[in-house]
Amino acid sequence: MSQNQQQGSKSYLFSIVLVAVLGGLLFGYDTAVISGAEKGLQAFFMEAKDFAYTDAMHGFTSASALIGCIIGSAISGLLATRLGRKKSLITAGLLFFISALGSMRPEFLLFEYGKPTYSLLVMFNIYRVIGGVGVGLASAICPMYIGEVAPSNIRGMLVSWNQFAIIFGQLVVYFVNFFILGDHIQPVVEEMGKGLAAINPAAQWTVTTGWRYMFGSEAIPAGLFALLICFVPETPRYLVSINEDKKALSVLTKINGSEKASQILRDIKETITVKTEKLFTYGVMCIFIGIMLSVFQQAVGINAVLYYAPRIFGDMGMKDPMMVTVFMGVINILFTLVAIFTVEKWGRKPLLIYGSLGMAIGAFGVALTFGHEGLEMITAVSIMVYSASFMFSWGPICWVLISEIFPNTIRGAAVAIAVAFQWISNFIVSSTFVPMFNMHLSEGDDFGHWFTYGLYGVICIIAAVFVWRLVPETKGKTLEDMSKLWKK
Repeated sequence: MSQNQQQGSKSYLFSIVLVAVLGGLLFGYDTAVISGAEKGLQAFFMEAKDFAYTDAMHGFTSASALIGCIIGSAISGLLATRLGRKKSLITAGLLFFISALGSMRPEFLLFEYGKPTYSLLVMFNIYRVIGGVGVGLASAICPMYIGEVAPSNIRGMLVSWNQFAIIFGQLVVYFVNFFILGDHIQPVVEEMGKGLAAINPAAQWTVTTGWRYMFGSEAIPAGLFALLICFVPETPRYLVSINEDKKALSVLTKINGSEKASQILRDIKETITVKTEKLFTYGVMCIFIGIMLSVFQQAVGINAVLYYAPRIFGDMGMKDPMMVTVFMGVINILFTLVAIFTVEKWGRKPLLIYGSLGMAIGAFGVALTFGHEGLEMITAVSIMVYSASFMFSWGPICWVLISEIFPNTIRGAAVAIAVAFQWISNFIVSSTFVPMFNMHLSEGDDFGHWFTYGLYGVICIIAAVFVWRLVPETKGKTLEDMSKLWKK
């Protein structure tokens, strides 16, 4: 018997996890591509003759992919159970690909190229929703896939790589957007919905073409993901659920070695004997905690920063907001690595609590300094602290917990519900950020600025208390242990 058969192959495990986390990269790419494209897109539709492109319309268009994310995550449990984890991920890859090309050229076969109309706006949003369905599927099933193939002692670390891929995808698209923009300039819109007078004519290339290239660039990683996922195995836990024990044992042996594989297979069969259990078999609290982890991950407001980063830095008076956004992306990557290399040592709860408190400090710092002349650097540092604190805590750790906290027999449905709530919260936060940020009690005041970030800071404090009081520590536990944990 070879050493790989006895002890398992780490290279095999890492290779299939690497392919799976490409779904996370696409997740990050698709959700952040709007940050560079939204100003050009806004200016393009503001030139429409048959309707007025309003503040509310732009908020909806910037966040429309999130509607698809809610749909995709809601059906992810059904698809993961009926089609399996692998085929569901292939479906997600194809949806990413269709969305990228459709968002780049929404006029395809139906409309006159380059002529903004209300019907074209609807079509563009349909393509963004299609991509969002792919994101919703990937966001639920990628962590589930990794969690179900990973050995328990390194599961947290491997699932955290999915968050690294999400942030890396965002960083990649920041760079892509930056290079696509090149020497061209973004249209300057002083206040959303105020009319064409605020748009610089020198930005015409960005208005007509730049945003198209940004959306279309996603087709390359999307096509690669859809192809590579065809070559990874189905997860052992899904194979056992469809009575493919031999295939499951083969995959487990390649990953864990023959001796451990047999034991893991027995444990899986014990907890999966009853293939379908009612959602609340393990109590309401099990589902409630999963849902609230998802809600808090978005309610702390991070995606409002990630989606609108160039606009925020531009409003602060930064000369090159896209470059500052790229710098923030690098910091996000570094702090995500902190989580990856400490989650199995420190545990899930401490990272979430410390991250919540760090985010609160950053959010309150932004609330107190934004818009004050001479304090721009403090505001920028506060945004970095806020973002970095999320990246070593709620970013990766929420996905780790959602992938592992539910018992085997309800995991598909429970993960789908939790992730659907995550995208609903994301949509609410993202679509309300701009109107909330632009609120004024009187002419020229900064009420919206401090209220928005002050609110996010308060939510961060509540999130820390929630984790401290209610969330169980899952470090070192197997997926099969979760049934015993919740039965207690």
